[in-house]
Amino acid sequence: MKKKHRKTMLRKSLPLYVLLLPSAILLLVFAYVPLYGLVMAFQNYSPALGVFRSPFVGFQNFIQYFNSYQFGITLRNTLYISVYSLVVNTPLPVALAIMCNQMRREGFKKTFQVISYLPHFISTMVMCGMVLIFLSPQTGLVANLFHLFGAKLPDLMSDSGAFAHVYVWSDVWQNLGWNSIIYIAALSGIDPTYYEAATMDGATTWEKIRNIDLPMLMPTIMILLIMSVGNLLNVGFEKVLLLQNPLNLAGSEIISTYVYKIGLQNFQYSLSTAIGLFNTVINIILLLGVNWISKKTTDTGLF
Repeated sequence: MKKKHRKTMLRKSLPLYVLLLPSAILLLVFAYVPLYGLVMAFQNYSPALGVFRSPFVGFQNFIQYFNSYQFGITLRNTLYISVYSLVVNTPLPVALAIMCNQMRREGFKKTFQVISYLPHFISTMVMCGMVLIFLSPQTGLVANLFHLFGAKLPDLMSDSGAFAHVYVWSDVWQNLGWNSIIYIAALSGIDPTYYEAATMDGATTWEKIRNIDLPMLMPTIMILLIMSVGNLLNVGFEKVLLLQNPLNLAGSEIISTYVYKIGLQNFQYSLSTAIGLFNTVINIILLLGVNWISKKTTDTGLF
């Protein structure tokens, strides 16, 4: 009887499986089949010999990276920019979502939301061009504002110490509104009777936010935080590369840009694969660790 029921369910779900098939094939071809290339991390890879005939060197590529001058620089810059971005980009979308939720004039609320979402749709290349123009110490918009007050804007794009600030806060400007959407959706799903009961008890707006909004948002915050930590070392490659120059290299060289340079520009395929694999393993460890901590403390996790 169970076997017959299974066949009936399979027959009914067959159109859905057919719709899913192209996506499954694309995922298999572009995400899982290329994984065999990870073996290059343990080889002295030669394009002439290919993956299966190149000589194995064990962990030599990893040791070479760990002993290199660039290891400390790339790891430090990657962690600094990633943690800085995480600290800034976790609470601000929550605050914006709560602020939008408190707006009572629907017309103004929708206009504000659309304005905050729009920068997200600017391409990375255009956005980086805008940042370079705005922060130009001679003709930039910010420089002209400084000139109005008799001050001079320092050349931020030539300062390695300022690179992380430029990266993170330009990212806030571009993605803050977009990142708040999921929190706004979570707030819209809260039962209105909670607010009505709080109003009857004489709760202030801040007390409603603290005792209703934030606790209801906490599972969503934790899930997104876990996913962000899982990508902690995957700083936006395109944006960093476009904003990078020889003067700020000490503060802008991250793992992904270093992998690009030694892999595609210097043709050290095995070394670049080893560094990329190291990056991925660290991300997996961080993801599992933060998920475990979240499950223990808040009973919320990805798995």
